[in-house]
Amino acid sequence: MADYVAPVKDMNYLLYDVFKSDQLWPTLPKLADHVDRETSEAILSECAKIAEQVIAPLSREGDEVGVSFDNGAVTTAPGYKAAFDTYVEGGWPALGGDVNYGGMGMPKVITSLHEEMLCSADISFSLYPGLTAGAGLSLAKHASEEIKQRYLTRMYAGEWAATMCLTEAHAGTDLGMIRTKAVPQEDGSYKITGNKIFITGGEHDLTDNIIHLVLAKLPDAPEGSRGISLFVVPKFNVNEDGSLGDFNQVSCGSIEHKMGIHASATCVLNFDGANGYLVGELNKGLACMFTMMNFERIGVGIQGLGAGVRSYQNALEYAKDRIQSRSLSGVKSPDKAADSIMVHGDVRRMLLNMKALNEGSRALSLYIATQLDIATYGEGEARVKAEQLTALMTPLAKAFFTDVGFENTVAGQQVFGGHGFIREWGQEQLVRDARIAQIYEGTNGIQAMDLLARKVAGSKGALMQLFVDEVKDFVSQTTTDDMAEFIEPLAQANLELEQLTAFVLNATSDNVEMLGSAANDYLHVFGYTAMAFVWAKMAQVSMTNMADDQEFHSSKLVTARYYYAKLLPRRLSLIETIKAGPEPLFNVNDELF
Repeated sequence: MADYVAPVKDMNYLLYDVFKSDQLWPTLPKLADHVDRETSEAILSECAKIAEQVIAPLSREGDEVGVSFDNGAVTTAPGYKAAFDTYVEGGWPALGGDVNYGGMGMPKVITSLHEEMLCSADISFSLYPGLTAGAGLSLAKHASEEIKQRYLTRMYAGEWAATMCLTEAHAGTDLGMIRTKAVPQEDGSYKITGNKIFITGGEHDLTDNIIHLVLAKLPDAPEGSRGISLFVVPKFNVNEDGSLGDFNQVSCGSIEHKMGIHASATCVLNFDGANGYLVGELNKGLACMFTMMNFERIGVGIQGLGAGVRSYQNALEYAKDRIQSRSLSGVKSPDKAADSIMVHGDVRRMLLNMKALNEGSRALSLYIATQLDIATYGEGEARVKAEQLTALMTPLAKAFFTDVGFENTVAGQQVFGGHGFIREWGQEQLVRDARIAQIYEGTNGIQAMDLLARKVAGSKGALMQLFVDEVKDFVSQTTTDDMAEFIEPLAQANLELEQLTAFVLNATSDNVEMLGSAANDYLHVFGYTAMAFVWAKMAQVSMTNMADDQEFHSSKLVTARYYYAKLLPRRLSLIETIKAGPEPLFNVNDELF
């Protein structure tokens, strides 16, 4: 496997040339004091070092050895504890944390790039701090001051890790079916009893304590999701002075043996009357947990991007070195027994698909992160609009990035040929590690339904119209002749997205099954159109700045042209599939499957 090289240059290009983050930050009063260009450049530079030099070298052995389980205790893979300690020493767990409790308060545009580097280096490692960051966000927004003081400061310091405990054996997507119970106590605490499965980082040896965010129901709670409450349940009780007390009756019953992410501990957790503390209001726990879940969904999307980036770097190095057969148009390397496989059209197709989808995903993730920063730190109408765009695009980020990320890992494997199927090259690990991202934090089918049914149909198309109108504004303001090759097809794709949305909403009024039959394809039409939008932004910037760095900006332009010519047209077949309606799915009796 090629050594991982963090794409810091491309990240800075997006931050400052395309999205002009350094001009946005001073306009957000709650953010202006925490970040500037000098600080952010230093952060990305140092993060690249730890990702490349400390974490990435662990990935192979982490996959081979994995985590071990012995009588309730989980031991992480060799080198993980030392790497995590180095990560903590650098202050990284505090990066996006609330400044009032020891966090650095960095914006999402910075933390998302940090997450990408960790995921490219090793998805398994990234999950431990990633879950803790998400839990910290939920506590900072919903927990009492006492809980924040007691837990957040230690989580940001990297002394304690955290999890999210939702799923039960009988209750996955339908969380209203959970059976974990919370019984009120006289001192205001609760006794938590039940079992949770698929808990990432539920037990490990990286930190002194693990803070579980647990969904549970009181005995008299309303039925379904309206009766869910959220609780903090530490592995070890915490004394009044902040020191660790006795064991809190939270035990790991087993770990899962998985297709990938072997160095991430995926645990079955048993709560046997453990002490828990309410977060937010009773019976409003799902709303509190969604703060963390939405954070994690964007983070999972970035996992897809991270895997795709690593796959491209591996495949490109291999393709340039591997000689096999001759070019159709004549010998390119007469001094060698064969030409490199870079001369073959199908290899170039796979490499350019990866490059265009990776760079497009990174740009689109920064666009979404920018909206999230405005929604978090902005004010007035701009904040409201950003909140709505973030709500619309969160399911897109999770599902679209992980779908194209997995596609890119498989493409990289195909470039390797037989060597891509052999463990010693490392490429097959990426395929296995990336696969889970399409499943956890809500399967991609669920994300598609969230987008189409809840966000688009639920708003009667208003949320999607916000995005469509933003693209229209960009198109109307971009009038130079040299941008016509991008603006004209972008305008057409945007118009077709607008028309498709109206078509689906109208068809749904006659047959509600239209939502389920169209959701996945609709999400991808949206994804390819949104990616075309950010590719047009990049093309415009690179045309303007060509003289500053001709090789870099030329690469951007040719990749933008490739995306528009070869990838944006994918949406056309998806549109036709949607227009075929739900009947071909539901006119088949179950007995005929």
